[in-house]
Amino acid sequence: MIASSRTPNMASKPGILTDWPWKPLGSFKYMILVPWVGHSLYALACSERKPYYYLIFPFLLLRLLHNQIWISVSRYLTAQGTNRIVHRGLEFDQVDRESNWDDRILLNGLLMYLASMILPELFHHLPYWRSNDVVITALLHAGPVEFLYYWLHRALHHHFLYSRYHSHHHSSTVTQPITSVIHPFAEVVAYFVLFLIPISATIFTRTISIASLFGYIFYIDLMNNLGHCNFEFFPKKLFSIFPLFKYLCYTPSFHSLHHTKFRTNYSLFMPIYDYIYGTADESSNDTYEISLKKPKDLPDVVHLTHLTTPDSIYHLPVGFASLASNPQTSKWYLHLMWPFTFVLNLMAWIYSRTFVSERNTLEKLNFQSWVVPRFTKQYLLNWQCTGLNKIIEEAILEANSRGVKVLSLGLLNQKEELNAYGELYIQKFPKLKVKIVDGSSLAAAVVVNSIPKGTSQVLLRGNFDKVFFSIAQSLCEANVQVAMLYQDEFTKLHARLNTKPKESFAASTTTSLKIWLVGDGWDEDEQMKAPKGSLFIPFSQFPPKKIRKDCFYHYTPAMRVPPSIKNMHSCETWLPRRAMSAWRIAGIVHALEGWKVHECGSTTFSLHKIWDATIRHGFQPLDALYKPT
Repeated sequence: MIASSRTPNMASKPGILTDWPWKPLGSFKYMILVPWVGHSLYALACSERKPYYYLIFPFLLLRLLHNQIWISVSRYLTAQGTNRIVHRGLEFDQVDRESNWDDRILLNGLLMYLASMILPELFHHLPYWRSNDVVITALLHAGPVEFLYYWLHRALHHHFLYSRYHSHHHSSTVTQPITSVIHPFAEVVAYFVLFLIPISATIFTRTISIASLFGYIFYIDLMNNLGHCNFEFFPKKLFSIFPLFKYLCYTPSFHSLHHTKFRTNYSLFMPIYDYIYGTADESSNDTYEISLKKPKDLPDVVHLTHLTTPDSIYHLPVGFASLASNPQTSKWYLHLMWPFTFVLNLMAWIYSRTFVSERNTLEKLNFQSWVVPRFTKQYLLNWQCTGLNKIIEEAILEANSRGVKVLSLGLLNQKEELNAYGELYIQKFPKLKVKIVDGSSLAAAVVVNSIPKGTSQVLLRGNFDKVFFSIAQSLCEANVQVAMLYQDEFTKLHARLNTKPKESFAASTTTSLKIWLVGDGWDEDEQMKAPKGSLFIPFSQFPPKKIRKDCFYHYTPAMRVPPSIKNMHSCETWLPRRAMSAWRIAGIVHALEGWKVHECGSTTFSLHKIWDATIRHGFQPLDALYKPT
């Protein structure tokens, strides 16, 4: 909910008062409300009768929650494809541009606190409800506000104002709820002046009430979000029963045409003025009906992932946009949200079905990410295995019934102790048409190709799993000596790969090697034994703890995706932007190549084969190295 302060200016000729006044404060901008909030809490503690004053802060929090609900629901439904209007993708540049959507709420809070200071006799004794006030507010909005907004909006599309202000808003062709409030500061001030007409009238007539003031602001939020959510949900029956409703309330499809055609459908919330002045788009009805009939997308590839930490629920694409668009890290303000986190985690525990988190396209291939609503710690508990396997099985069967070609198992959904790298499902359902991919071969290939060229010896640490043995085998074939720290590990590996010459392995009692390949199950404190400047390359699903500041760490097996992949607007766990884990990419490549076999259990692919195919389809090595700060 706390948005980033970096907001790219998309106006071609930025005008005066484009930036918000508190932009230099960055994420500390909320501090400007602290004195007011503190004083209102003090007034409440002293039992002073100022209902309007101490309701302002809870109302601002409610508005943040209201907007976040719209964001989450909109992203969830557009990920499914249900009733989607515009079929283009959402990208990182739009997410960054729209990251300051809470500025409007902050400005509104300041004005409400200032009003209580300027007119204390009026605002400190506001009644909760007045019927005449509600009627006056509704009539003044339907008349002057809607009329004046229509002509202001048309003026903003004049090339002089459009290039300096309104083009920033129209940079978002694919709208989401928060797109509605993404404007330069001067433009927002103009809108506030319009919306003050009903409020000023009720103040002048001394008929203002808490219900009309807060209700009017909530109505504006509701209609703004509704019109920009990019999925249609108004039933046709509503317009059959109330034919005049089409003139009194716009629909998401009606306003989406304004963002794609620009010169039509200018109205605020009531399309009547577009019909009066002849600017209603002729395709409005057709767009509405087509959008309403849009079924769920039928994906070709599904990647099955799961939640990691309790806070990871906020990092999903359906969570906080500012968090989802960056690698997953701990944020201090999430600790303050523990009541919400507890409730959301409880809901995840109760909910026993996967849900769609993200939708992407690559040429004609559609793929989705499905999330198992379970956390990493649950995968480590043996008594949870039965329930986890049931959820995964249901996801596989659903994918199979929907004609999905490939389902890849991400994170611990392929854990050996859970389902033997997915082999359990193949044995249980031998007639599956969907191909199950655990991605181990590509993960091993990524690790092998991340080793600096010219390396003659590496230290291999971690559990003896499928990826471990694939890496060891490939390195031996490339005449790279694999060193082990302990004799028993050396003996076990040599027995497993007994067809290889003994010179390919070494039991080392020193830790002088600078290239460490590390997986799960190794003692992470061993990092302290590595020489300065060592490179740690993980082959595990989860990154190792970064203890050394004088060493380098590679990302977990992952690659950069080709530019042709669309709708990339979130990061996969801790990976950088436009990067995917090897396990996820493996499923995509499997479908692109049309391979008709499973890759799970003991089945592996040639590392050269899977690597060459992946590179051929435009995926590139993720060669970023970094030091802990």
